[in-house]
Amino acid sequence: MRKEFEEVDLLIKEALTEEEAKFYDALDEQNLLQMFGGIFDGKNKWIVVMMNIVNVTVLGLFVYCIVQFFSTEVTNELIKWSVAGVICILILSMLKLYMWMQMDKNSIIRELKRLELQVSVMSSKVSE
Repeated sequence: MRKEFEEVDLLIKEALTEEEAKFYDALDEQNLLQMFGGIFDGKNKWIVVMMNIVNVTVLGLFVYCIVQFFSTEVTNELIKWSVAGVICILILSMLKLYMWMQMDKNSIIRELKRLELQVSVMSSKVSE
């Protein structure tokens, strides 16, 4: 199946101009680090930066909660620090989930652009 995709990609690249071929190559699949770096591009990069700052802060708070949890012997404080730790984990999970959804959104947009380019090439071939 992968070989069929590579053959189709090769046919598309042959039909494209040099500039279009460079654009098509830029839309190729990305690894995890490239996808993570991609969420820092665009209009909402300030939100991503703020979320990462909050993420690191909450992680520090979580470590503090763990240290306090293991250093106390009073039951009420154990409950307080464990609940605070669970809340920190929930916040961290939600922020990570948002990041993964943004990476997935960018991947879907990239595939849609590839599809639009393919449709454009095919329609120009049919109209000739």
